[in-house]
Amino acid sequence: MKKFNSLLILFSAAVIGFTSCIDGNDKPIDPIDPENGDVQLITTNITTNTTWKTGKTYVLAGRIAVTSGNTLTIEPGTIVKGEVGSGSNATALIIARGGKLDAQGTATSPIIFTTVADEIKPGQIASPNLEADLSGLWGGLIILGKAKASLAGDVTETQIEGIPASDTNGLYGGSDDADNSGVIKYISIRHGGANIGEGNEINGLTLGAVGSGTVIENVEVIGNQDDGIEWFGGSVSVKNAIIWNAGDDALDTDQAWSGTLDNFIVVAGGETDHCLEIDGPEGSYNAAHTLKNGTVKGNNVAELGDFRDGARGTFENIYFFNFADPATTEGRGDLSLSGDKTLATFAAGTLKFINLQATLADGVTIPTVFKGGTAAYASSVVKGANTVGADKSAFASTWSWTAASGAIADLK
Repeated sequence: MKKFNSLLILFSAAVIGFTSCIDGNDKPIDPIDPENGDVQLITTNITTNTTWKTGKTYVLAGRIAVTSGNTLTIEPGTIVKGEVGSGSNATALIIARGGKLDAQGTATSPIIFTTVADEIKPGQIASPNLEADLSGLWGGLIILGKAKASLAGDVTETQIEGIPASDTNGLYGGSDDADNSGVIKYISIRHGGANIGEGNEINGLTLGAVGSGTVIENVEVIGNQDDGIEWFGGSVSVKNAIIWNAGDDALDTDQAWSGTLDNFIVVAGGETDHCLEIDGPEGSYNAAHTLKNGTVKGNNVAELGDFRDGARGTFENIYFFNFADPATTEGRGDLSLSGDKTLATFAAGTLKFINLQATLADGVTIPTVFKGGTAAYASSVVKGANTVGADKSAFASTWSWTAASGAIADLK
């Protein structure tokens, strides 16, 4: 039903787009007036300092990059929409290495990234026509920096996933952990994750070697076909993140990201695989990150987390609930340590778990859910009695569609 609805929406969007280009005399007209209209089409890379204005909608006609040395400023209340496309035609906004994004929405006027099929207008929080689990209708937001990443072969840079190798604006990596890619506050990214090739989709928010000089706070990703947020190395920290209806993993970390995610909520959707997917370094650079103060709401198909390939980091004060019994769902609903490398980092103390709590399905015990020795750091609590987890007040209904929908109303 989900894919069928997506096709109907895409067909409707195509019809609307075609008819808007014909006037009463059957003559083509330009539906986007760059001088007077409230909708502006963006067709080329951003190669000078540029501002997108409050109250306007900007449509990405393709893969648009903010190139090195330039800053894109997006004012509060602005809406950015990506045209429908896949493969090399997938739309995305890329902040290339050396470029900056100054996107500072507010708690009452967020900046929304979505698809052209979305009829949302400035001032609205919920889409008036799309369901929150529709995905893959455009690409996503990709921020790339010059910080360190642990890359295969110990190379210092590589191409980010989701962007064709021919586009050099897709390179990330370097040696400047203090690199600054801008300020991102109160943004909502929706309905993305377009596929550019077999098994190669774009994440809602991709952070490739982004440095600690970058500020990222109050970020929402909804209905993304691939991961909600994925870190590829870098040292940037993120505060207040909420992921709803991720199509693959909600939060995915790779290549020795060394920052901190503080205060996060995951609400699994019908296609969510792992709520947390934590991967180890790919080269000899071995940094670790921290995830703390999180609440993770599951369902019958999602797993709490999978820690793989020598995963490193500290996972502290996280509450899990609403997951299935792993014994009756072929392992869905558990937290696992995969492979000898991960078991070794756990034994060595470079992979740490501190104060995990869970409300379990009837008859399920902590060792059934928390595998590989992690049960020693987890406890079972009655729903609503958790003493760890996210502060959901950060996710107000004035900026977060997840909150406005009631999807986190049952969180403490």
